[in-house]
Amino acid sequence: MAVSKSIKITVDNRLRHIAFIMDGNGRWAKKRNMPREYGHKKGAQVFHDLCEYCNEIGIKYMTVYAFSTENWKRPKTEVDAIMRLLEEYLDRELPDNVKIRVIGDVNALPEKLIKKIRDVEERSKNNESVVNIAINYGSRAEITTAFNKLLAEGRKNVTEADINAALYTGDCPDPDLIVRTGGDLRISNFLLWQAAYSELYFTDTLWPDMTPEKVDAAIADFYSRKRRFGGLDKNEKKD
Repeated sequence: MAVSKSIKITVDNRLRHIAFIMDGNGRWAKKRNMPREYGHKKGAQVFHDLCEYCNEIGIKYMTVYAFSTENWKRPKTEVDAIMRLLEEYLDRELPDNVKIRVIGDVNALPEKLIKKIRDVEERSKNNESVVNIAINYGSRAEITTAFNKLLAEGRKNVTEADINAALYTGDCPDPDLIVRTGGDLRISNFLLWQAAYSELYFTDTLWPDMTPEKVDAAIADFYSRKRRFGGLDKNEKKD
């Protein structure tokens, strides 16, 4: 899939951070009578292309749900294939000006993959835009880890700012828009704390069929909404 060079969407500072729940790789492959691993390979290519596209149109932060803490329950052959794909992706030429960071409990990953993660994070650390790849990630585990970190520091009372800073995404703004592909209407233990006021966009499109144009549609929908953050629109009258 070639990345479109025709930018249809103008992104401003209302949309700094977009997150994707990349669902549907297995079903995409099954529809083609192919093994699930084939779908994950296609999905990895789409991720690479859309990472470039989001960077191109000016989105400074992107987070993707690549492998959850619950995904270990899948067949070993599928898990092994996903781990190989992650290694292959990290070996590829990465988009310019992108800082790659892996969020989640990386200690449970294969040693070879951990090394590649650390190498890529180090090589890209001075780049401008941030791409968070959630691997062995679960939001409840992330929040628990954050609280334990604060307790270990001897904190007796904590603020929301303290918790924000202790999360894996501590130096990123909360996601403005979370896009889930594949048709399911849930966020599946993804960025639960950070998603408090995120706009949610659900599409039946399977992840391997996502294109820049379909990302544009999600962004256009985002800009059609009024974000009040619990307050009133400035044009609305108080009762």
